[in-house]
Amino acid sequence: MALGILVVVAALTLYRGQRASHDRAADILRMHEAAAAALDLVGQQLQMAAFAPPGSAVGVGLFGCSQGRVVGSDDAPACESLASHSDGVLIRYAADVVATWPSSSGAPTDCQGQAAGAYVVDRFYAKASASTGEPELYCEGVGRQALPMVEGIERLRLAYWLDNAETAVNAASVPRERWTSVVAAEICVRVRGDPVTAGKGRSYVDCDGSLVVSTDSRARQAFWRRVAIRNAVTVDSGRPS
Repeated sequence: MALGILVVVAALTLYRGQRASHDRAADILRMHEAAAAALDLVGQQLQMAAFAPPGSAVGVGLFGCSQGRVVGSDDAPACESLASHSDGVLIRYAADVVATWPSSSGAPTDCQGQAAGAYVVDRFYAKASASTGEPELYCEGVGRQALPMVEGIERLRLAYWLDNAETAVNAASVPRERWTSVVAAEICVRVRGDPVTAGKGRSYVDCDGSLVVSTDSRARQAFWRRVAIRNAVTVDSGRPS
């Protein structure tokens, strides 16, 4: 009987260990998939910022906020702070069925798949869902209604490279008149995993490169990508680069 109990205990211990290992691996995979989806979505839109046919312009093609979301009109954007400390960004470009997924009627679409007019205007930021409490990447498109796009995105952080600059800066350091001179953007998303591991104190590298220790049982990981702003106006040429 004692030997039988020992075998059962050993089997249960092995099962729990394998189950915990499986859950951690599945959680890491979900985090990587969420990060890839978010970086692809924001990165592709940033590359289109300020696009317009020859001889025309879109006005404000790119505008960002540090630890806040973009509010106000498309031509006079402003910033509103976010409890998530996520950055926000407004991206505007001429509507084109080649540059966007066309709707069922063949019209250009915004980040939500809604038919756009002459311009596509998308506003991205991350915050906790009011219904589930889970962090998500949101986008406001046509009609300015915010819809969640990618679950698990706890923070969106952007740094911008100005033409001829030696370092990237956050949105608060970009003068309003210099947004047309942003030639590249560094995107970072911090992804939060599911509560699959008991205990606290898991460490991770945050978007600013600092080592942080979490205060809950969830894993976190930051992912980066740099993209070129193809339609930036350079100082040397005065034309889109």
